[in-house]
Amino acid sequence: YKPTVKIISKRTPLLGGVGGGSQSVQISISDNGNGIPKEIVEKIFQPFFTTKPTGQGTGLGLSMSYDIVTKGHNGELKVETTKNKGTTFIIELPN
Repeated sequence: YKPTVKIISKRTPLLGGVGGGSQSVQISISDNGNGIPKEIVEKIFQPFFTTKPTGQGTGLGLSMSYDIVTKGHNGELKVETTKNKGTTFIIELPN
């Protein structure tokens, strides 16, 4: 097993966008890890959620990232994960 992280950026039509022709910038960060279990992936953007032992994480990183992308930039932050294949975080920001 060789850990891999892949980052891709591109311009795309705005997902769910109104006003035909709107563009967005999409940034995808992928790994080839084990994926995130379904019962955990549903909670990862919640403040103070962590899978780390007490005292080893605040559980604020993804929550803050979500707020910065969605509230600060009117964008979207999504996660796609597949067991034993990896996880992709997708950031989409309007032009």
